[in-house]
Amino acid sequence: MALLDLLGQRWVLRILWELRDAPLTFRALQNACDDVSPSVLNTRLKTLRENGFVEAVEGGYTLTSLGHELQQEFGALYGWAEKWAAEIGR
Repeated sequence: MALLDLLGQRWVLRILWELRDAPLTFRALQNACDDVSPSVLNTRLKTLRENGFVEAVEGGYTLTSLGHELQQEFGALYGWAEKWAAEIGR
């Protein structure tokens, strides 16, 4: 349940999604997240760092190996969501 509670926090999934391909600076991440407030972004990044999914690097923030592993798990969920959407006609 702890993971679901973490992932259920507003902006957490979006931040993880935006960091999927390459590190981003704080400003670039803020812009990619539709101008989330700096205080909320800072809080979410702190939480993601404390939980081992994101790390600060020169030039910004990036996913850790654990964060990349979580992204791979999202791939399976994405495939399932596409199947579900097709079944309900979306």
